[in-house]
Amino acid sequence: MDLHLSVAGGQPAADAESLTDWLRGEPELAGTVGLTGAAPRPGELGSALDVLTVAVGAGGGLSVLAASLRTWFAHPRRSDVRLKIRRPDGESVELDAKRVSAAELEAVLRQVLEHGPVPDSAAPEQE
Repeated sequence: MDLHLSVAGGQPAADAESLTDWLRGEPELAGTVGLTGAAPRPGELGSALDVLTVAVGAGGGLSVLAASLRTWFAHPRRSDVRLKIRRPDGESVELDAKRVSAAELEAVLRQVLEHGPVPDSAAPEQE
């Protein structure tokens, strides 16, 4: 299953590129991470590459993704970053770097992957 991750706060396009590079550095995630962009809006010439796509299953790659995301969040200048995780059916959850632990992050990712309700510790974004 592909998860789509977008970064809010700070500098979204630069942070998305940084996160993409970070995740591509994880051997267990090699070849599963891509950076894409949204369709250009009226009046725009192109799109910013600001959405990461990560192909994950319910196995060990998920734990690696959760640990890697938590470590990336912990870097200086990222405390104001929020991460929106969306699955192919459109359901999403938004996580605040200041308020999520590694265990919570993995639990949220597992719930998103298993098409279940998002744990109470992370407030789902209504769409």
